Amino acid sequence: MRQPFSPLSLLLLVLGIALILAFIQVGLITIAFDKLGLTASQAMLLLLASLLGSGINLPLVSIRAEPSSGRPPRPMLGMLRMPPVPFTGKTVIAVNVGGCIIPIVFSLALLHNNPVTLSEAGVAIGMITAFSYVVSRPVPGIGIGIPVLLAPLAAAMVAIVINPEHAAPLAYVCGTLGVLLGADLLRMKDVRKLGAPMASVGGAGTFDGIFITGIVAVLLA
Repeated sequence: MRQPFSPLSLLLLVLGIALILAFIQVGLITIAFDKLGLTASQAMLLLLASLLGSGINLPLVSIRAEPSSGRPPRPMLGMLRMPPVPFTGKTVIAVNVGGCIIPIVFSLALLHNNPVTLSEAGVAIGMITAFSYVVSRPVPGIGIGIPVLLAPLAAAMVAIVINPEHAAPLAYVCGTLGVLLGADLLRMKDVRKLGAPMASVGGAGTFDGIFITGIVAVLLA
């Protein structure tokens, strides 16, 4: 009779699968940044800066807000969730370093170093901004969430149509900035009703959307 997995064997199996997925993910990210003209060291620096910066929120202003009437999402598949921060009637508006400042700076650098016109970038960003606004949703007690796979597909298609020869940098620019504008800045009017202690531009639920949109959009373009 075959013996069941011991706890140690199961743990090693899970760690092995996690390492394999991590290598695959890092490989895909390396390919994406290579299409943007970055060296391996530059790509790793940008990746680490984005991930570390995702935990840094720079407070800008505090606004009065209403308690949320909805229920916060439950953790899925047994994943751990951090204890909720108590809501005190105010929401702090902040800017996330990894999900807002770094993508903006990198996008400006891409526009400067690639033959993409401002009109092409403006049209592409405008289209993804509108799309991101439509598909994003307020999440009670947390902030604004957006499905992580829809925006990359849209950004890649828009970039290929507008400038097929330089679709990769355009896909990153319109994908990241479009999500940032449509799923964050244009959704600021919803922040007062979320009952969230902090609303971070480029943080919380939209960091995943912005980060993954940039990577996946480049891979698809």
